[in-house]
Amino acid sequence: MKIEGLGKQIVEHPFFSDMKEEYVDLLAGCARHVTYHAGDYVHREGDPAAQFFAIRHGRIAVEVDLPGRGPLVVETLNEGDVLGWSWLFPPYSWRFDARAVGLTRAFGFDCTCLRDKLDDDPVMGYDFMRRFAKVFVRRFEAARMQLIDLYGRS
Repeated sequence: MKIEGLGKQIVEHPFFSDMKEEYVDLLAGCARHVTYHAGDYVHREGDPAAQFFAIRHGRIAVEVDLPGRGPLVVETLNEGDVLGWSWLFPPYSWRFDARAVGLTRAFGFDCTCLRDKLDDDPVMGYDFMRRFAKVFVRRFEAARMQLIDLYGRS
């Protein structure tokens, strides 16, 4: 099998780089190119988590709104990162805001389409969840280090 069309670009993203060709072709059917400009919201907390994003170029700030203080940047994601795992777990709604820091290009994946494909092929679903588990671990470790930095000083 040879990767065609959008799949050729998707496989260049680090999250998908060593994925089986047949999986990449299936994912490509759920993907599209998306572009955001500085200040554009990618999603807002509480909105339906209908897509997840693989960042190709640019940066996205993950924020939490602090009443009376405005947004607090929790994390900044860069080229090669993925944004969003809220689509994996009910109630499928965003837990944070996400905003483009500058011109940002990404692959946006339709999550209903993707969940259907992952449910139809449990081996592919397992592969996908293993990839996201690595993201979870990195993000939780980064949050842990932030907390140590914030509260670990005497």
